[in-house]
Formats: sequence, C-alpha cells, structure tokens
Amino acid sequence: MVARGSLVRGLLTCFFFVFITPTFAIDVKLTSEEAQKALEAGRAPMEKANSPEEVKKVLQHASMATRVGADPEKDACGASAILRTKRYRLEAFGRQEASESKKRKTDIRMPDEFIRKVIDMPNMEVEVQLCGDDEYFAEGALIELHQGSKKVKAIDIGKAERGRKNEGSGPAYRSRFTAVFAYESFDPHAQSVFVVNLQDGKEVRIPADFSKVK
Repeated sequence: MVARGSLVRGLLTCFFFVFITPTFAIDVKLTSEEAQKALEAGRAPMEKANSPEEVKKVLQHASMATRVGADPEKDACGASAILRTKRYRLEAFGRQEASESKKRKTDIRMPDEFIRKVIDMPNMEVEVQLCGDDEYFAEGALIELHQGSKKVKAIDIGKAERGRKNEGSGPAYRSRFTAVFAYESFDPHAQSVFVVNLQDGKEVRIPADFSKVK
C-alpha cells in the first residue's frame, strides 16, 4: 500500500509540473488569433498610460520582457540583449496603435498585411548592448548563439554604434549593435548563450534562457 501510495503521489506530481505549471519559449509559429492577442497585450497598457512617466514605465517594462543577460536597472554596464521576437514586434505594433489612436482621437489599427508579415518572419533580430573602454570598442564585433555543443552563426550583423559616454560605474563607453538569427537554425526552448567576440580579443557571454521568453 505504501509503495502504491508513493506511485500515485509521483504520478500526480508529474501531472502538476507537466500540465499545470506554465512553460514558455520563443514563439516561432503564431496563429492570427495569437497575433491579435499579442497586439492587445501591447495596446492595453499604453491606452491606460496618461502621463509621460506612465508611458516611460510601459516602454521600460516592454524592453525587459524579452531582454536576456544583465538587468540595466541593477547593472547599467552589464552585457544584455533584447530579443525582437514575433510577439515583441506585435506588442510594439499594439503600443503604436494606442499612441496613434490617442493623437488622432480615433481607433487606429495596423493593416492585416503588416501583421501577416510579422507572423511569417523567418528571422529573429537581437539588439546587443554592452560597454567597453573606447568609443569604437564594438566595431567589427562578431556574435554566435551557443546551445550546448551547437554553435549558430548570425546571418547578418549590423554596424555597431559609436560608443556613448557611460555616466555610471564600469567601462567608459556604451554601445550596441544588432544581429539576425534564422528561427530554423536554433532551438527556441533551449538554455543558450550569446557569445560576442570583440576585435581586441575580449569575449562577452550573455546567458539566454529561451524557456522564459515569448
């Protein structure tokens, strides 16, 4: 009886974690209905924001939703990356809808072709933010996505911004650049690391748990 009771408890525990505990991952495929829900998720908080301070808070929260690596609120010069996933872009569209609707005092909605274009996007853009010792430190930076033994190269890397003075502690300059990864080339559920190689030989690693990103 004891063994049987333990078995039942074990099965119930598995059921709880598999079926009750929410799990996330980067959404590679979205339905039109899911896209509309993402638009609403971006639109609703912006509609409620009635002051510049409230708008700023909405935008800050949005930037954190798909950010991996350091939290800029706690580590202003820690390396981080914003993953511009399909949901990220749709929610940004929703915020834009709300802003334009307020300005024009009428409901503004994105055309269906814009939404379809996002749903069909084959690639994910990543914006990398990091600090270094001179204003050109990020020039020529290379980036890969590591998932266990698998190394995924970016299909495109944008030119790094000229470094801006860092007013806080740490290295003297802040910069950022974008990179593009094909959705089909990586596991959207996996524990991952973005590995940035700078021209001076330094390596910067940005942990990315895709299971916590939509």
